[in-house]
Amino acid sequence: MSLMLLDSASLYFRAYFGVPDTLRSPDGQPVNAVRGLLDTIAWLLTQHRPDRMVACWDDDWRPAFRVAAIPSYKAHRVAVPGDGTSPDVEVVPDVLTAQIPVIVDVLAALGITRIGAPGYEADDVIGTLTTREVGPTAEAGPVGTTILGGTHPGEPVQAGDPSGVGHGAHRVDIVTGDRDLFQLVDDAAGVRVLYPARGVRDPDVVDQALLATKYGVRSGAAYADLALLRGDPSDGLPGVPGIGEKTAAKLLERYGDLAGILAARDAGDPGLTATLRKRLTEADDYLKVAPLVVQVARDAPVGEFADAVPSAPHDPMGLDALAERWGLRSSVDRVLAALAAPR
Repeated sequence: MSLMLLDSASLYFRAYFGVPDTLRSPDGQPVNAVRGLLDTIAWLLTQHRPDRMVACWDDDWRPAFRVAAIPSYKAHRVAVPGDGTSPDVEVVPDVLTAQIPVIVDVLAALGITRIGAPGYEADDVIGTLTTREVGPTAEAGPVGTTILGGTHPGEPVQAGDPSGVGHGAHRVDIVTGDRDLFQLVDDAAGVRVLYPARGVRDPDVVDQALLATKYGVRSGAAYADLALLRGDPSDGLPGVPGIGEKTAAKLLERYGDLAGILAARDAGDPGLTATLRKRLTEADDYLKVAPLVVQVARDAPVGEFADAVPSAPHDPMGLDALAERWGLRSSVDRVLAALAAPR
């Protein structure tokens, strides 16, 4: 049995930019993101046959706890700053913004579970659900949850089974265009990432072997430390000046993790050059808070919910009305055929 976790915003942004906006509703409104996301879901259901699926949602795309730690976190994406009672508004094309409520309605009518947690990103929901599935880890967060949609629970599948049909062991497939989630990769726990570098139909299957080959790190946890040291301009994370990806990987290979690197720095380890010690020392304030920002939460406030992939739509009449209103018939039919197929 398998669990598939969708990084929803990553996928609908990808659909919006990858599918022509000539795809329109009968009254002329663009529906390219909706159609693209539905076609992606249909493909994933057909190709991987997950028993359970959750569309993980950004209830807060720029959580306050991350901004408090590193104020530059995603700052360049803020269109309208929050006023203390409302969150920051992200820069999103108006044409895409108009399609997001349609996505919400269609997922609900299909019966595909959609889950968010107040004050947290979809990445944190994915981290939390992955941890629940394969075993505990942990940092506490505030109480409260948002649960939207739903079906029934099942079990995950065995690592290394490309069909998505396992033999009783855990399998969690995370579908995302965001490399941040590579930190969750864990072969022993059966957690991998399907990363659509060339498109959702030909994704990189990110396991520990790929992390070692492509990034020079041996685990998902080491990838998180590498990302922290390297930084990420797209998220407003400065990293440690002068330490790029290759240097970070070499340090992690030698010292194991960030804690080991900092211990070597503080002990004057001869394996660190004077220049590296200086750079790590000057970045000490950043390094103290960056793990809170880079590492996904493992205990976001997500309540219990049902998540089995339905064999038929939750609201057939509502789904039919949405398909007609928005001109989604062919995409909806592809999802319905995928849902009805035996798993």
